Amino acid sequence: MAIRKMVQADIDAVSTLCMAAFNASVAPTVSAQGVETFRKVASAEAFQQRMQGDNLMLVFEDAATLKGILELREGRHLAMLFIHPQHQRQGIGQALVAAMTAHARVAAITVKASLTSVPAYLRYGFQCTGDAGEDAGLSYQPMELQVVAKP
Repeated sequence: MAIRKMVQADIDAVSTLCMAAFNASVAPTVSAQGVETFRKVASAEAFQQRMQGDNLMLVFEDAATLKGILELREGRHLAMLFIHPQHQRQGIGQALVAAMTAHARVAAITVKASLTSVPAYLRYGFQCTGDAGEDAGLSYQPMELQVVAKP
């Protein structure tokens, strides 16, 4: 098992993994607009574009199977964290979050957590920082993770 940077060859598998996780836990709780918004964000084309920007994309791979994906924008905002539904609650999310913190450029990493994922983020050490909101049909809870300063 390994955490590594996402490469071009991973894009289709990552897009598929994100949609599977979203459809299993988030899609039933949001509007059709929210599902469409996420479909666009998780498309292979959207990942391809974001790979060209200031985004760190990490994958968790085990036995040549991608089991999780994390995207950190500009070293400050956790844009995506998805674990394949068959592999949730096995420490993959925690491992990806721990790996991400080494790349933080700020004292606190932010996330707009889907409402169904708030308990997981709390387990990862995030704290709620404001009222829940909605953007393009997707409901979210603003949260942040204090990053431990390196000696």
